[in-house]
Amino acid sequence: MGENQTIVTEFILLGLCLGPRTQMLLFGLFSLFYLLTLLGNGVILGLISLDSRLHTPMYFFLSHLAIVDMAYACSTVPQMLLNLLSPAKPISFAGCITQTFLFLSFAHTECLLLVVMSYDRYVAICHPLRYSVLVNWRVSISLVVTSWTCGSLLALVHVGLLLRLPFCGPHEINHFFCEILSVLKLACADTRLNQAVIFAASVLVLVGPVCLVLLSYVRILASILRIQSGEGRGKAFSTCSSHLCVVGLFFGSAIVTYMAPKSRHPEEQQKILFLFYSFFNPMLNPLIYSLRNAEVKGTLRRTLFKESHFLLE
Repeated sequence: MGENQTIVTEFILLGLCLGPRTQMLLFGLFSLFYLLTLLGNGVILGLISLDSRLHTPMYFFLSHLAIVDMAYACSTVPQMLLNLLSPAKPISFAGCITQTFLFLSFAHTECLLLVVMSYDRYVAICHPLRYSVLVNWRVSISLVVTSWTCGSLLALVHVGLLLRLPFCGPHEINHFFCEILSVLKLACADTRLNQAVIFAASVLVLVGPVCLVLLSYVRILASILRIQSGEGRGKAFSTCSSHLCVVGLFFGSAIVTYMAPKSRHPEEQQKILFLFYSFFNPMLNPLIYSLRNAEVKGTLRRTLFKESHFLLE
């Protein structure tokens, strides 16, 4: 490293390179989406906590997915909204690293939770008589704690490897938050180890889980087709299709972002992909689960009916 090089103490997030009017329009639109994300996932959490009929492992996992989605959005969207109002606003080095850690923690945790939820549906449909044994509350809590712990530890590995690198300029991150691949481009050292660990982690928490989910759903589909009752098949398809939609949206965009050859996706396209799976997915998840899940819709109707009845009195 040359003697005239200085250590970077803050970064500039370039955000979305658009005109002032477009940025103001996006600020209003993204603010609305952010509120819908918090409101939708908050409603899911509220319904699950209020209705004792939803106090089951399936909805316990769903409540943690809602928590992750809210945390996911809170770790990136406020910074993006701030940048739309005041472009090229600096973020401290410590703040940037913290944001990277939180984003990776929640992303890894969501991957693992989606696998846990597919396991829950697999046992419920393929081994219904053993469900209370294979997915009891002790197992459920252990699976959730493991998901959160492994997600945080994997993020800690990435951040630890990132902190060993020197950053001596430039200090402009071509992104709307401190995404790890964009931060690595600014390091004044060889980042091949970091890239290799990111790829290995992508295989571990993206490709591996997708294979497990697909395998479980092949078995689930075979079991559903054997159900004699049309109503039973419909209910099984309803709960499983909701989860499969979420899995497809999340893993599909994440795999394209982290594992596709970068030359095929310029930086501006990469930003759009990140917007999709780190912004829109958390907003769409509660809509998918509430619109396609009869039990959640039933609880929502009962809650609204009680509220309107109380107001009329």
